[in-house]
Amino acid sequence: MSRIGKVPIPIPTGVDVQLAAPATVKVKGPKGALNLDYRGHVKVTREGNVLRVERFSDERQDRAFHGLYHRLIRAMLQGVTTGFRKELELVGVGYRAALDGKALVLALGFSHEVRVAAPEGITFATPKPTQIVISGADKQQLGQVAADIRGLRPPEPYKGKGIRYAGEHVRRKVGKAGVK
Repeated sequence: MSRIGKVPIPIPTGVDVQLAAPATVKVKGPKGALNLDYRGHVKVTREGNVLRVERFSDERQDRAFHGLYHRLIRAMLQGVTTGFRKELELVGVGYRAALDGKALVLALGFSHEVRVAAPEGITFATPKPTQIVISGADKQQLGQVAADIRGLRPPEPYKGKGIRYAGEHVRRKVGKAGVK
């Protein structure tokens, strides 16, 4: 039995959970609404204010999906109640971020500014010109948007310039040795 999968998932107050017919979990809360279509390897049941994820057999695929769907449902419940956030830092001379409506405008050393539109359910904030805060209810979408922004100018190993996650350690390389 999966240690993660067998733990019951408590439903927070103020969150509406619906189990639809084929294999769908719909969660609605103060931060938004999320849906999850799961495969037939597991069964999700509701017992009062608790959700349980059960698997049909002990086959390898069923065991793998048991813990996966448990964590996905738990992340959905956390997302619609408290939400998720990621912070990015811009390191480099002249690198800065600003908001233009809901879009993020980045100066990254290119000949032009880069505009990133906020997808549905994602919000940007720039407390400082060198800091970006991305927040939203969907953990997967939030991580993908953060990775896409970081991919515009990943940190380079010689000077460390680029976009990095807050607290990320960039391994530095030694440059050329001085010629005598």
